[in-house]
Order: sequence, then structure tokens, then C-alpha cells
Amino acid sequence: MKAHQIYLLLFTILTSIFVPIRAQTLISEQEAALPAYISKPASRSIIRGPVVKWVNPKNGITVSSPFELNVLLQPREGVEIDPSSLKVTYLKSPLIDLMPRLRTAVTQNGIELKQAIVPTGSHTIRLTIKDVEGRETNSQITIQVK
Repeated sequence: MKAHQIYLLLFTILTSIFVPIRAQTLISEQEAALPAYISKPASRSIIRGPVVKWVNPKNGITVSSPFELNVLLQPREGVEIDPSSLKVTYLKSPLIDLMPRLRTAVTQNGIELKQAIVPTGSHTIRLTIKDVEGRETNSQITIQVK
């Protein structure tokens, strides 16, 4: 291997290790300024759809932007999750579909976005997921950003 090939290989390895993870704008300033979505109160029914766990941030905890967004999705009663049913919506009027921004962060186990950029304020997000039998879970979080 020639010296320039070694330098190129070393450069490639080091940049893949040390280049910072690119932050993703999850919610823009313009979207945050829209009026809040007025929803009906949720009914108190038994949930048999997949389990949704908001790992990070926790509901009601104040975070700084950018922050890590991590949601764990788990099957319930051994029924597989239908990944094509995943919807993530910013609750503004009109509703804003966040899935195009999250596609690359969706994993087999949920959502892992290392650096979500969100403006200062209170932001409510709803996640909807179904299992292969059509049983649905809706979960909502309000993220406070300082």
C-alpha cells in the first residue's frame, strides 16, 4: 500500500469517527408559531396495541435543543408491530406530519434521533402505532424546550 493510500484510509477512518452527528430540525420556528390543535379528551379504554415508551425526553421535563429523541416500541402479547403504521404528528393547527423528518431515525425498536432541533417553547407530539392485528396505541408527550 502506497503512502497516499494509507493517508486516504486514515483520513476516512478518522472523519467517520470524529465528524459530528448531523442535527435534524424536527420542528421549525414557523410551525411552532401555529395555533395549538384542539383535540377531544382521550377516552379511557383498555390499550391492547403495542407498548410505547418515551425514553428521552421524559414528559414534562425541560430540555435544551438539540436533544436526543428516543422512543421504544414493543409488541404486546406476542403480536408483532406493523412498522408501516407508525405516525408521528405535531399537534398544531393544521396537524404536521413529522414522519418525513424521522424516517432515517426509525429503527426496528422505535425511534432514535440523536440531535432533534426544536424551538423554545412547549411542543405536543402524538405517536400512533398498530400491531399486525390492527390494535392501535396512541401516545402523546409534551416537550418543554428552553
